Amino acid sequence: MIDFEPSEEQQMIVETVRQFATNELRPHARDANESGKLPAAVLTQAHELGLVANAIDDAFGGGGERSAVTGALVAEELAWGDLGIGLAILSPSLLALPIQDHGTDAQKAECLPRFTGERFCPGALALVEPRFDADPLRPETSARREGEEYVLQGSKCFVPWIDGGESVLVVADDGGRPQGFLLPRDTAGLSATPESNMGLEALPTVLLSLDGVRVPVAARLGGENGANLPALLARGRVALAATAVGVARAAFEVARDYAKERETFGAPIATRQAIAFKLADMAIEIDGARLLVWEAAWILDAGQDVARAAVLAHQQAARVALEVADAAVQVLGGHGYTREYLPEMHLRNARGFASFEALVLV
Repeated sequence: MIDFEPSEEQQMIVETVRQFATNELRPHARDANESGKLPAAVLTQAHELGLVANAIDDAFGGGGERSAVTGALVAEELAWGDLGIGLAILSPSLLALPIQDHGTDAQKAECLPRFTGERFCPGALALVEPRFDADPLRPETSARREGEEYVLQGSKCFVPWIDGGESVLVVADDGGRPQGFLLPRDTAGLSATPESNMGLEALPTVLLSLDGVRVPVAARLGGENGANLPALLARGRVALAATAVGVARAAFEVARDYAKERETFGAPIATRQAIAFKLADMAIEIDGARLLVWEAAWILDAGQDVARAAVLAHQQAARVALEVADAAVQVLGGHGYTREYLPEMHLRNARGFASFEALVLV
């Protein structure tokens, strides 16, 4: 029998994260977006909840409770609170989970304890490239072996670059195969230029340039065996799909509540057939996208090939987030276009899902 009901433990986690999103993320969402600065205290509080650390092996101080379904549930709630701050909270996953899944014993021992320590340590993954035909599995950024070193050349965009981070995982072409390389942020030849994006203004991202960057062979993720980058990309797509559902849900709820309160000709606009049908369609699309996310996450937890399900979930959730956010702006009318209300921010954030590839992992 197919069961779509989260376990009792998962329901408790969802309720905890929802309260945190309500009490801590929502009140800071607008200010963080306008100022372009993340609330450091909120990141610290989130770290204390162990939202990423709980998925790290207990041998390195984590909880040892890895679950893609649980990760998707958490990602949706955080994105419902605020996408930019939520992605910042989950950014440690961009380094910790690839290293846990594909890293050598030495890489795990060196890096994973950073993400289970006392302070919040953000992660960074450089995957997307600034070109119209960019393919994350066919990067133009190159890694050329020279003796006991690799020389990296190229550029990456949409790279989260939160203060306090120590390393970045760069995906480059290594002899016709995409591979990951762990680089300290202060590596010679590595430079970061801040980006100015349409949305996600609270989350600092950079254009990363690699000009003859030299790293030891030991910096290659997985060592001589390398890493399964398609599997990493699939996990990123499932996670992004979950956050897209969260953004869509947030936009829908604002529109629904506004429609119940806003009156014209003596009655709430929610009673008008056009508005009621629009809200109903929004709710249906959100529930459908969520089910695709849960299915893909379940496939991941079952250890099965998730490539197709991950693409379907990501594409559908990205479409739904954009359409629902746009519909929310329409429901609010002129108010939807002003910064006094959240839908305009939801719309700007939702537009980015067409370009994002890996800003979070499960």
